Amino acid sequence: MKPADLQKMSLLAKLALCAWALAGLIAQASAWGFSYGDQTGNNQACLSCHGKTGEVPKGTFIDPQRFTQTAHASLGCEACHATVPATHPDGNKVPKADCRDCHSGISEEYAKGLHAAKTACNGCHNPHLVQNPKDVSGQEINMICSNCHNGLEMTAKHGEWLPQSELHLRMLPCITCHTGAKDYYISMYIVKSKGDSRFGKQEVAEYADLKAIAGGRPIVSLIDTNRDNYVSLEELRVFNRTQKSLHLYGMMTPSTVSHKFEILDSRRNCSFCHTSGSGLMQTSFIAVPEADGTFLRVPVEKGAVLDALYAAPDFYMMGSTKNAKLNQIGLAIICCGLIMPVGHGFVRFLTRKNRKEKEHQS
Repeated sequence: MKPADLQKMSLLAKLALCAWALAGLIAQASAWGFSYGDQTGNNQACLSCHGKTGEVPKGTFIDPQRFTQTAHASLGCEACHATVPATHPDGNKVPKADCRDCHSGISEEYAKGLHAAKTACNGCHNPHLVQNPKDVSGQEINMICSNCHNGLEMTAKHGEWLPQSELHLRMLPCITCHTGAKDYYISMYIVKSKGDSRFGKQEVAEYADLKAIAGGRPIVSLIDTNRDNYVSLEELRVFNRTQKSLHLYGMMTPSTVSHKFEILDSRRNCSFCHTSGSGLMQTSFIAVPEADGTFLRVPVEKGAVLDALYAAPDFYMMGSTKNAKLNQIGLAIICCGLIMPVGHGFVRFLTRKNRKEKEHQS
């Protein structure tokens, strides 16, 4: 056989092999009900219907923009719904994955907590909206808890032992006190109230509002004026002086979230948070809202919260902003106040014999 014929046969064999592989992929895609490719393509096949409110039944709509920001989006819809038939929608329920298949460690941890007998994963987490805690505000974290725990009832319950319970519950995510986390950081959110007043309920400012105030500049430049992705104490002070309608709202959040929910006696001790120079207060960030609903975290100069009395007047934690010089002045005042009574008593002690002799003579 001539070399040219061998080359032709080899080429035909390669083409046949490619055709067979392509046919297999097409058949598999048809069998499972979505097109294979990159993860975006997989999700788009499903979101072409489930991303439109009028196309699917109530409860099966998925916001494409918000879903894109979740960890599950990067895995693709088929990671949890692997056996969707080509006939879908055919009236049959779509199989769902068990969260424990991927999150076995969290499941074991959750089983040891107070909520294990109350609800499953989907009682708190919508798998199509779940995000990293660092990408959501503390208020949003607490909204999950408030689905079951009424805010007024919780304020009253905590008020039985916790001073200023409403203030504490507003300034802390529930998981700060009700999980055994070890490390914490302070997230400072930009907030505003109705009528741009410092009084009234403060809400985390939305992206659109801050974008308008920034006037075309990046929102973070409202605080990070030199745009070095690092906020200094001086920049915090300037922000508080110049932005009359905006304020900073700090929340202490666990660095690593635990799913073992519990009631911890240590959290009832005021010194857990209210200590001078507490390590819990050393790391802080400015959380700036993004267009996709997440937050950009910009590190703040270390010790910023210890300077909060000057830098963020609406976030003051008693005990954490002590001034050493004021402590020294206070000690001096106390000592000066003791000089007269102590000195007077000491002199009387030294002259007690003389006074006794005079009393006998009289």
